[in-house]
Amino acid sequence: MFAAERRQLILEMVRANGAVSLRELARVVQTSEVTVRRDVRALEAEGLLDRRHGGAVLPGGFTRESGFPQKSHLATAEKTAIADLAAGLVEEGEAIVVGAGTTTQELARRLARIPGLTVVTNSLLVAQALAHANRVEVVMTGGTLRGSNYALVGSGAEQSLQGLRVSRAFLSGSGLTAERGLSTSNMLSASVDRALVQAAAEVVVLADHTKLGSDTMFQTVPTDLITRLVTDEPPGHDDRAATELQALADQGVQIAVAGAGSGPTPAEALPPGRQTRRDMPLPGQRRTRGAGPGGPGPQQLRSAAVLAEPGQGQGDRARVADLRRR
Repeated sequence: MFAAERRQLILEMVRANGAVSLRELARVVQTSEVTVRRDVRALEAEGLLDRRHGGAVLPGGFTRESGFPQKSHLATAEKTAIADLAAGLVEEGEAIVVGAGTTTQELARRLARIPGLTVVTNSLLVAQALAHANRVEVVMTGGTLRGSNYALVGSGAEQSLQGLRVSRAFLSGSGLTAERGLSTSNMLSASVDRALVQAAAEVVVLADHTKLGSDTMFQTVPTDLITRLVTDEPPGHDDRAATELQALADQGVQIAVAGAGSGPTPAEALPPGRQTRRDMPLPGQRRTRGAGPGGPGPQQLRSAAVLAEPGQGQGDRARVADLRRR
């Protein structure tokens, strides 16, 4: 494929989807990420798109929301890995809320194997994934159906969540930054997501690396309310995604990286002058609002993101995912 043909196809994909990762672009145009990155730079120089943290978005600063058919084909491997890791946070007999999205749909498919769950959701896709699960009770909110993402929104959905209290909320969105937290492109979806957050003791955000650093119109969860982020390992060249993860960790968000191996802490990985003032919280620890460092012991999350050293004392620290530039 000639460069002009590749760039035209890249431009069409970004216009159709709003945001596309470099991995996905390279797969579709059947070339390397290095070549695709060069094409994206050329298109950005012409003002036809903007580069964002391992991907490309529509120009203008804010990404628009893609429909479900487009989202379902983006970053599929990353979403699968994230869902596998997030499912390990859920225990038998818990009551949780799960928001709308393709990543949360993947999570729901894995939750079907956990007995005794009660899952409250405004997503028809999540409910469908759990419809035939043995010993899993599904509670749907009311509301008006939003066809683009098969979610129930509006005052009916928000009112049905009043007075509800569950252990965790699992949410996705269109963008995630340390400055604003989780955001989405639709006002009605953002309002329902905020109601889901109010019903939960902890908030777990599921977001692949292409959403790190992206900012959209409506804030759903401010950073100080996010307990844990489950994401995938950013590509080695994606320094900005790694920096965003470090900034989130600095604000107390616990980071779980799906598919990551052992390595130095982010403070060791960053260049001089950009080291953090504390270690990134371990993915297995729960952050309780208002709790101090001497609180109850954490429940360890078994993940590839953390490798505890056998035989070490209580004071030894586990190692977190290697976010170094490669």
